[in-house]
Amino acid sequence: MNGTVGLRLFWNSMHSINELSSDNLKVIAELAFTLWPDSSLQEELDYFAKAIEDVGKSAFLLKVADKDAGFVHVSLRNDYVEGTTTKPVCYLEGIYIEPEYRRKGYAELLMQQAEQWGKQMNCTEIASDAEIGNEASIALHKHVGFKEINRIVCFAKRIK
Repeated sequence: MNGTVGLRLFWNSMHSINELSSDNLKVIAELAFTLWPDSSLQEELDYFAKAIEDVGKSAFLLKVADKDAGFVHVSLRNDYVEGTTTKPVCYLEGIYIEPEYRRKGYAELLMQQAEQWGKQMNCTEIASDAEIGNEASIALHKHVGFKEINRIVCFAKRIK
């Protein structure tokens, strides 16, 4: 189970956070597809099915009053991660909260869960990225203590 002690990692009477498993694979894949609509639901299902067995990847599903409210996806990165000095780095690959649950502190809970997973994986740093125009994501990262390292615009061109 991706390096954690148990499935239910955080719980109170209103919400819970559970690690990726075959029981919640479909829900996490659907939320990931909502976050990354340029992929396909099948691609997300395949990816997260493989992640269940990969100790270097995980995801956590947030439930609020038994409703699927969001998820966070984390991985270990051993390659260069801008702004970090240690390896491995816990990398926040994505976080998504359903619109009706936003601005209620749930993203912070998922960020805390990501950090806890990183600690369990012997990481001393967590890193992430956001698209340059995603002001909500940038604000969330700054709110929970991330420091902005750099902004870039990437280019590509086909060679004729």
